[in-house]
Amino acid sequence: MQADELSPPIDLSLYPDGTSISAEGALVIGGIPVSELAASFGTPAYLIDEGALRARARDYLTAFRSRHADCEVLFASKSFPAASIVRVLAEEGCGVDVAAWQELAIAELAGADPRRMVLHGNAKSDADITAGIASGVGHIVVDNLDDVERIARLANTPVPVLLRVSPQIDAATHETMMTGHDASKFGIPSGQIADVIARIRREPMLNLRGLHAHIGSGIADLAQFQAAVDSLAKLERFPVYDFGGGLGERYVSTDQVPSVDEYADHVVTAVHRHLGTDVRIMVEPGRSMIARAGVTVYRVVTVKRGMRTHVAVDGGMGDNLEVSLYGAAFAPSIIDRTASSEICDVVGRHCESGDTLVKGIELASPQVGDLITVPVTGAYCYTMANNYNGALRPPVVLVTDGIAREVIRRESLADLVQRDVLAQ
Repeated sequence: MQADELSPPIDLSLYPDGTSISAEGALVIGGIPVSELAASFGTPAYLIDEGALRARARDYLTAFRSRHADCEVLFASKSFPAASIVRVLAEEGCGVDVAAWQELAIAELAGADPRRMVLHGNAKSDADITAGIASGVGHIVVDNLDDVERIARLANTPVPVLLRVSPQIDAATHETMMTGHDASKFGIPSGQIADVIARIRREPMLNLRGLHAHIGSGIADLAQFQAAVDSLAKLERFPVYDFGGGLGERYVSTDQVPSVDEYADHVVTAVHRHLGTDVRIMVEPGRSMIARAGVTVYRVVTVKRGMRTHVAVDGGMGDNLEVSLYGAAFAPSIIDRTASSEICDVVGRHCESGDTLVKGIELASPQVGDLITVPVTGAYCYTMANNYNGALRPPVVLVTDGIAREVIRRESLADLVQRDVLAQ
């Protein structure tokens, strides 16, 4: 469907801070026109504004430590498990949250200090526990009684642990992102907490330092974070409390989410009120740390006009599973030109009807060869990139101050088939 008016302008508030439109009408990220980045690195490509990411890390550290000095901000590396990203955040002063021995290895490759890491996982293997002990991670988060058995069997000296518990909160978020209720696969249900604490204390190789609770992801209601603090305060007191992550991010113009400063204020205020001022606070931002620093750039491959206008790009669910898994909303734009407005569905190249990035979006009337950018793709898109239909996973390009560097190269056909025994 086509309208007479021009397409709406790009909402730069969804892009990394400092993104601009040049006098020539070009979208510029990190001081470089996106069209130049696409020409140099191809499409699709993940663009990460390094300066914006560093600034976000500093915002987090300042927001929490200005209110509570004994605080650790741990990057939830599952949101972007790449050594180059972890290194940037470690350089800014963040610790790391890892959820498997592989993520631990990536964080160590990045030069992150294991003593400022926590090791998570609802199904930790002997390999996970062994790696955590050998590296000397700051805490292993006990998620179940099997963790207790494994640590007791594998450790030679006492291991600092946190116990992940259910705060009995049904977070206001997508069903698949809710992790703080008693039916969740994560953590100890509320009715079993006291017994598990007693069991841990009977094991000389486990040093129980505190509690952990993570209520979910994509949360905009700060009262729910305060409720989690209140829930933990009803249990016995500990010197360390890890409140996980979960702060939401804006994906489309109409989204409203609290600032990092507001989030920190609510969490720390609740801690001081319910737990006191002499405890160590830990938080684990992932999505809210890196999502807005990332932009994916695609090229339009086909435009099919009929009952609906389908604009097919050279990527899709192979590089962004957020829509398929969580129903996430995104705000793509055709860049570097204006035209009459047209209502379109932006779809991917994969053989699935569900391979849709967004439906019913108003775009500049699309043409084959156009560049389309999708902002706020810094979290979990790279993490869940896959080889559907033999798609080659995109490169990761860090941009800052007019300099671009490819920190993860585009996957090649050789990469794709190297594990196939028949291909050798």
